Formats: sequence, C-alpha cells, structure tokens
Amino acid sequence: MEKWRIINKARIHRGDSISSGGRNFKGDFLPNLCTVQAVFHLILVGELLAIALTVALSGVLDFSWNRLGVLSMLIQWIVLASAACLCPLRPWFRRRHPMVAGLVSYVLVLCITMLFSYVGTFLQAPSPEVNWDQLLTNLMLAAVFAGIVLRYFYLQQQLRNQQQAELTARIQALQARIRPHFLFNSMNSIASLIDFDPAAAEKMVVDLSELFRASLSDPGLIPLERELELCRRFVAIEQMRIGERLQVSWDVDAMPEAMVPSLLLQPLIENAIYHGIQPLLEGGTVAVAVKAAGTQCQIRVRNPVGDKRQASNRGNGLALDNIRHRLDAHYGAKGSLTVDAGATHYEVTVIFPRVPPAVT
Repeated sequence: MEKWRIINKARIHRGDSISSGGRNFKGDFLPNLCTVQAVFHLILVGELLAIALTVALSGVLDFSWNRLGVLSMLIQWIVLASAACLCPLRPWFRRRHPMVAGLVSYVLVLCITMLFSYVGTFLQAPSPEVNWDQLLTNLMLAAVFAGIVLRYFYLQQQLRNQQQAELTARIQALQARIRPHFLFNSMNSIASLIDFDPAAAEKMVVDLSELFRASLSDPGLIPLERELELCRRFVAIEQMRIGERLQVSWDVDAMPEAMVPSLLLQPLIENAIYHGIQPLLEGGTVAVAVKAAGTQCQIRVRNPVGDKRQASNRGNGLALDNIRHRLDAHYGAKGSLTVDAGATHYEVTVIFPRVPPAVT
C-alpha cells in the first residue's frame, strides 16, 4: 500500500510540473511597457511620429512649431496613457488567447485615442458640437500605428518568451546531467558501508533521500544558504564513508540575498573529495570559502593532491564543464569558473553576481 501511495504521489507531482511548465512557456503577451527604458523609447517614438505628421501636414518649408507642439502633447498623452493601462493587464493577457489579448489591447488604445482627441479638440475650440472629422482622422491614424506597434511588441515578447523557454530547457538539461553522476557516487558510498556497518548505511540512505528532496525541488536559482545546507548533508554522508581522513573547513560570509544555480557548489566539493582526499592515505582537508566581493559572490574550493600530474588532469571532468555552461546560461559573461592546479593543491574558483539579473 505504501508503495502505491508513493507512486501515485510521484505521478501527481509529475503532472503538476508539466502543467506549470506549460503555463510558464506561454509567457507574457506584451513586454513590460512601464519600465524606465520602455517609457523612454515610447516617448521617443511618439515624438518622432509627431514630427513626421507635422511635416506631412505642413511641409518642410512651412513647418509649424505650433502644430508640432499640439500633436506632441496629444500623441504623448495617448502613448503614455495606453502604456499605463496595458501594464496592469499583463497578468490577465497571460491567461488569455493571443487573439483575445490582441483585440482587447487594440480596442483599448483606440478608446484612449478617442478620449484624448475629444478632450484636445474641446480645449482648442470649446463647442457643444463634436468635431467628428477630426476624431475620425485621429482614430484612423491611431488604428494604423497602434496595429503596427502592438504587432511589433507582440513579436518582440514572443521572441523573448522563446529565448527564456530555451534557456530554461538548457539549464534543466545541464542540471539533469549532474544528478545521475551524483547519485551514482552516493550509491557507491552506501554500497561500501552495507557489509560492515548496516546501521550507518541505513542512516546514509535517509540522509541521501533528504539531500535529493532538497536538490530536486528547485531546478533553477535557489538561495545560497540552501545550497550550503545541501553541501553539508553531502559532506556528512562522505564523512561516514571516509571517516577521519576527511576534514572540511567552512569560511562563509552571510549573504542572504545571494542566489545560485541549484547543485553548483556540491559537485565541486564532490570532486575535491573523490579526486583529492580519497586517493591520499593520510586524507586531508577540503577548504570551502564563500566570500562577498562587492556586487559579486566568490566561491573557492581547495583540496590537496598527491602529485602535480594528478592535479593538472582534474579540470577536464564533466562537472566543471557543466558548471561553466550553467554559469554562462544564467549570468553570461558575469559568471566564471577558473582552476588553479598546483603541485600540492587543486583550487576551483567560481564568481557570479550576488543579485541575479532580473527577468522582465
């Protein structure tokens, strides 16, 4: 009965993940038009449109600055009011079909155009009669330009959604390659304890299940404290297997805002133990330092080695290449991994921003 309960729970969890993934892949319909950069671009485009309309109506030789001022004020009010109304609707658009979201946003811009056109004509020449010719002219111009601009914003956001989905899939694929490697080494550790210390092997299985529960729950960026806790669990498992030959020193700065890719530090400590401490009869100490360096976070993992040839061949493993790719996927040029392979030591240094780049 317990077995079937676990299987059903796994099926439910898998279904939730697929459903959640589908919602995330859909993404936003329009970009965030209320950021400082977006507002600046909207104002610039609106002003260029006002200049173009002024030239089209007055000509170059009879360029009217008065007409430019009136058109600029009207267009800027329409553009900024449209952006202010579309921004709060982004979550609603995300849950609707693109045709519905496009139609609603298009009609909203046209309604705002009609409103400000009426207010503008009334302020210029107060009259109880509506200047339908001017209103319809403005509406036709807005229909053309709004259709072009909204289509451009939609395609731009869809490209960004696709890039984000591809990046997420790439990160998950890279992380999936590390987990089987970690599981294989951990199961070897358990197997080595079964014969002579079954109780320790049983405790290691429990610790390993907790470790995997923590690592599998967050496929992307996780708090640095959580990654360190995962690493301490792994070290506890390895110390049960290796014994007093393995010592680990921790020198960690408090950085509650720091976020790291899940399973970033654990493979480095795993390599240090398996390739540095385990081959040495006398054992040694793995030194882990997590330091704040301005706006960056610096992680160093250092372990002793037996000979220089051994140290020089340790940087070609799957784990280091995998971590480099994941740093590049998350941080681009702001993330790096370097290796210092000396005659008696092997040190890996990882640098990345303390605050991850925002995704809009």
